[in-house]
Amino acid sequence: MLSTNAFNALLKTLEEPPEHVKFIFATTEIRKVPVTVLSRCQRFDLRRIEPEVMIALMRRIATAEGAEINDDALALITRAAEGSARDATSLLDQAISHGAGETTADQVRAMLGLADRGRVLDLFDLILRGDASGALNELSAQYADGADPMAVLRDLAEITHWASVIKITPDAAEDPTIGPDERTRGQAMAAALPMRVLTRMWQMLLKALEEVASAPNAMMAAEMAVIRMTHVADLPDPEQLLRRLSDGPGPSAPSPAGPGGPGRQPAATVAQAQATLHAPSAPNPSGNGTATALARAPEVALARYASFPAVIELIRAHRDVKLLVEVEDHLRLVHYSPGRIEFEPTEGAPDNLAQTLGQRLQGWTGVRWGISVVSGGGAPTISETRDARDLEKRENARENPLVQAVFAAFPQARITSVRTPDEVQAAVGAAALPEVDEEWDPFEEN
Repeated sequence: MLSTNAFNALLKTLEEPPEHVKFIFATTEIRKVPVTVLSRCQRFDLRRIEPEVMIALMRRIATAEGAEINDDALALITRAAEGSARDATSLLDQAISHGAGETTADQVRAMLGLADRGRVLDLFDLILRGDASGALNELSAQYADGADPMAVLRDLAEITHWASVIKITPDAAEDPTIGPDERTRGQAMAAALPMRVLTRMWQMLLKALEEVASAPNAMMAAEMAVIRMTHVADLPDPEQLLRRLSDGPGPSAPSPAGPGGPGRQPAATVAQAQATLHAPSAPNPSGNGTATALARAPEVALARYASFPAVIELIRAHRDVKLLVEVEDHLRLVHYSPGRIEFEPTEGAPDNLAQTLGQRLQGWTGVRWGISVVSGGGAPTISETRDARDLEKRENARENPLVQAVFAAFPQARITSVRTPDEVQAAVGAAALPEVDEEWDPFEEN
């Protein structure tokens, strides 16, 4: 909290310290201390106290104070202190006052607003099993017992992180602040749950903590987060989806309670089934109709882009002016086939032209395009071709005797544009009024 002038005054004192004075500075913002001050001090970085040392310290303090407190209560205090001896001693003082002689883990848990660790593990199991009703009932029971919804979600995130770390480093399970029953359950979870489920759970819990912190009703936000996590728990991962697609769809029964009533299928499903029934059948030796349809789908989607000008028209139709200018000015086409473009960039081409073009085409067509960049062999760009054509028109126009006479009379004149007779006739035809078969008389009666 010292200003620059205060630090300068302190620096003068540090340069010529009195013999009978020892300065001890403590700060949590070491980066804000000037280098001139740090260079004149011996620096000691105080790290977080290990859980074993913290539990022994609090046990010694409780014994000296004549207070009875069990090991589970000390473990809760150690975990809440997060390595700070000052916070741990303050919580220990409060716990001894609440205990009135003998302090238990339940009393410390009520004092800190925490949920029972075992019950949080039960809630974790219910969420991962997809039991939304059971998870909501367990959350409501913990809330009725005094647990804070934010603390419950924070404990779920801590369990998720703990199980993930145990899965990578099994030695992390040997935590003195965790009881043997919790340690056994955590090791079983780490062995049974895949890492993708744990990482997805972690991301959803981080989002849920933000929502609960900003929601007008913390309990409602926590319940919505639990519902969301239980419904996501049984969703297949991308690997399972690909396996199902490659294996082909199995026989599907009509939905018992769909949106249109019992036994009624959605309209899209019915239309698809009718199209399948009326389509001509062909023998399929492999029996893998779905894979064949998936392989044929990109070819159908790319059929309309048989040539590169069709790609240019696609860019122009989506009004991506920036990409259109970059393609026309900096893309020298080497090879084109539907779904694949190979080109040579010009000297001033953007570095991300291939990436941008591939992303845009995939988004517009729904098919992944292969865009390759080579160092040579490209044809002239569209702009170069257009400029060469215009230059040829102007050179041909300059050879016209009438144009040469105009330049002789007006030496400063210049050719701005050249139009062929066909272009002039087309422009006149577009600007002319439409012809009528009979002359119209406004005073003629119907």
